[in-house]
Amino acid sequence: MSNEWRKQVAQKRGASQTVSFDAQDAEQRYAVEPADETNPQKLYEQVWAVAVLEQAATLLEAEYRSGRKQGLFDQLAPFLQGERPGLNYSGIGAQLGMTEGAVKVAVHRLRQRFRELLRASVANTVADPLEVDGELRHLLHILSN
Repeated sequence: MSNEWRKQVAQKRGASQTVSFDAQDAEQRYAVEPADETNPQKLYEQVWAVAVLEQAATLLEAEYRSGRKQGLFDQLAPFLQGERPGLNYSGIGAQLGMTEGAVKVAVHRLRQRFRELLRASVANTVADPLEVDGELRHLLHILSN
């Protein structure tokens, strides 16, 4: 009786249907896909590095928001990624009602505070405070690859 019940249930799931599988077609399709040579350790480190950067950036934005400087942060945040074409201090200064020199100082302070928050975020991931510099170097190495 239980064997008969299994047959009925199996047929309800499509046991009587056949599925065509063309191995040659599958091999040709996946042969043109880019190979992912990333090993799990490297992938984990990349995710970790990005998470630490995002944490520092989130804390920095929260500081600016709490100081009612969200607009300033929004304009200056792209400079955290380095000098970028199309972004200039004088243009942003005109939008914010600041001089070019004041924008340069604000960008310098933004980057300096980001470094401090990044260092603090990395310090939260190590057991010994003496390991922070080594972890920061490792983080930069991961991001540069």
